Amino acid sequence: MSDVVVVSGHPNPGSRTLQLARALGERIAMSRGATRLVVVDVSQLGPGLLVCGDGATGEALLEVQDATLLIVATPTYRSTYSGVLKVLLDQLPANALAGVLAIPVVTAEMQAQADVAEASLARLLSDLGAEVVDFGLTAIGPELADPASVAELYTDALIS
Repeated sequence: MSDVVVVSGHPNPGSRTLQLARALGERIAMSRGATRLVVVDVSQLGPGLLVCGDGATGEALLEVQDATLLIVATPTYRSTYSGVLKVLLDQLPANALAGVLAIPVVTAEMQAQADVAEASLARLLSDLGAEVVDFGLTAIGPELADPASVAELYTDALIS
């Protein structure tokens, strides 16, 4: 069982969304004394994401289901989470995240869009059985220049 699993639902590798999610995962893993941090970058799954029985996608789904704490990050597209993230999560069975603590992370250019997308993502994670934290992390435009600081502030607020 993985202590902390980070899922980045950005369609581009190396995105600021991935950087923020990884920084948050590292910070939380360190604060929890986690033995393992796993990062699932959906952009790396490529076309296999759409193929039933794809090995890499199957492994990613197993990591997600084995998480103790799951950080799910997405950019905002038209006030919602990314399509590639939805495709991945739609492959999970009902209640696949039962017993998993989940943190939604949303990046956007406008706070209003981030808030709507964060609420939608939190609802999706809850529908999959996860226990979702009371407030997810939203980061807007310029904040993404320093993901470590954003992750530190959020972790401090979450723990206190």
